Amino acid sequence: MSINRVVITGNLTRDPELRQTASGMPVLGLGVAVNDRRKNQQTGEWEDYPNFVDCTMFGSRASAISSYLHKGSKVAIEGKLRWSQWERDGQKRSKLEVIVDEIEFMSSRNDNGGYNNGGGYAPRAQQAPAPAAPAVNASVYDEDIPF
Repeated sequence: MSINRVVITGNLTRDPELRQTASGMPVLGLGVAVNDRRKNQQTGEWEDYPNFVDCTMFGSRASAISSYLHKGSKVAIEGKLRWSQWERDGQKRSKLEVIVDEIEFMSSRNDNGGYNNGGGYAPRAQQAPAPAAPAVNASVYDEDIPF
């Protein structure tokens, strides 16, 4: 038995590209940057190293969510790995990509209908202004939280 499941969170590296197959099925192409945190052996400091992951989503959900996403949007993606190989200009090419089964928006909507870091689900054109944030009690610090 083998298991092929991938879960990643990151930011979109470009605006999603919506295309269609010859039979008319929608195909959404996404690029996601996922950071890998490693300790620099020379400086001893922790540093983020980006990994760039190509993701593809098929079907009516792909066309439905394309208007919700844009470059910089934070997303969580669950899917499976697929390796593809082809030949272009006499050279063999290949890539490993994630075929998206589930996607969650982790960016919140702003007053202009776009998205910031957080969580939101309505299309940009139909957004209502976000409510004002509640006042924060400055006497509570991270050290006061028991976990």
